Amino acid sequence: MALQLEPLEQFVIKPIVPLHIGKFDVSFTNSALLMTIAVLVVSAIVVIGTRREELVPGRIQSLGELAYEFVGNMIDETVGAEGQRYFPFIFTLFMFILFGNLLGLIPFGYSFTGQIIVTFAMAAVVFIGVTLIGIWRHGWHFLSFFVPHGVPFVLLVLLVPIELLSYLIRPFTLSIRLFANMLAGHTMLAIFGGFAASIGVLGLLPLGLDILIFFLELLVAVLQAYVFAILTCLYLNDAIHLH
Repeated sequence: MALQLEPLEQFVIKPIVPLHIGKFDVSFTNSALLMTIAVLVVSAIVVIGTRREELVPGRIQSLGELAYEFVGNMIDETVGAEGQRYFPFIFTLFMFILFGNLLGLIPFGYSFTGQIIVTFAMAAVVFIGVTLIGIWRHGWHFLSFFVPHGVPFVLLVLLVPIELLSYLIRPFTLSIRLFANMLAGHTMLAIFGGFAASIGVLGLLPLGLDILIFFLELLVAVLQAYVFAILTCLYLNDAIHLH
């Protein structure tokens, strides 16, 4: 979260290493930098946490084990044993979003999960992936997912398009939920922080509110990573079991 006069300026993508290939701008940006840091942090936790399996785990090992068990239990409860083969993807997705959210709360940091193109890209990968899994496992029978059981044939003319539309908007709702929460929270932090800085001593009240909002955003950062991951699990469960 950057303390700036313009609340939305913190979401501007700025090139760090300008680079163009023909007409395409492939510059290394602040968004790419924070994504790289998130990947490095997650990789460090996994590598260091599993390098030595000590009887009394250290902080990093405890964090790695906690995240591992948390995601594993999430998959078991929503998908079942069959979902464990997709554990690496869901674990990576959860940790990447989690640390993307948390890094955005560091002063002068950047929240790449506050960019709709980033959240939509992840949601699109989830949507395409679970759809391909469903088709691979069930073939043309996968289309029965859009036909509610026990419904009179006459109503199917209305319900099938609704079910299909509900399925197709999944990547949009999944991406917008994460993007909107990050955008709104960081904007509020910037507004209250800027207001507190502009009125001097009288800014103690808005500064106190800003601190409360910051801790709320910490909770939201974790919660939104969880919501994205568990919805991915639910979509995967639908593809595997056609519920």
